[in-house]
Parts: sequence; C-alpha cells; structure tokens
Amino acid sequence: MLMRGIRGATTVERDEAELVLEATRELLEIIQKENAFDIEDVASALFTVTSDIRSVFPAAAARSIGWEKVPLLCFQEIGVAGALPGCIRVLVHVNTDKRQKEIKHIYLKGAQVLRKDLMENS
Repeated sequence: MLMRGIRGATTVERDEAELVLEATRELLEIIQKENAFDIEDVASALFTVTSDIRSVFPAAAARSIGWEKVPLLCFQEIGVAGALPGCIRVLVHVNTDKRQKEIKHIYLKGAQVLRKDLMENS
C-alpha cells in the first residue's frame, strides 16, 4: 500500500468560527467520499488558512467528523499580494492502493480557481 496526498481547498465569506468549521467539514467529507477511504487510512492532514482567518483551527472540524486519532496541524499561508482571501487549504495523506492519477483533488467555492489542472471536470 502506498501513501498518496490529496489536495483540497475551499473559501469562506467571512471569518466566523461556524462558517470555517462548516466549510472545512464539507471539504473533508467530499474528499473522503470522492476518494473512498476510511478514517483509519488517513496518516495525517495539514491545513493552511489565509491570514484573514483567525476564529478557529480547521483541524477542529476534522475532529468533529471522527478524525480524533489522525495527526493534524494548522498553519498560516504566506501573505502573497493578490492571493485568494478567506481560503482554507488541506493536504490529506492517505494510505491507499490507488494510482496517483486516480486521486480526486477537491476545490470548492471560490477555491475552484486555484488548481483547475487537478480537478476532473475543468
């Protein structure tokens, strides 16, 4: 079995804890569904947020959907001029037998502009 990275991102309109948690839960649930893995298969997940998000750690959303034992870390994105605001990104490391080309990266809401090359129907 190999470890693969699954990328994903989403956005929120404003920095409110419940909006950040809801958007992050949605993103993780879609990543899990589209890539058909169990929580036990997740080795770790790294979250980043833009500097305008400070209300809550996105990792709290992962814990709320059953990822209690998964190692999680949160970071702040570097402040690049013109970068997409209100953005939550994740890199999930999953143990899987899938080939790299079978991995489905998920970009939701305003984050769809970030990596059209990684999305299936771009």
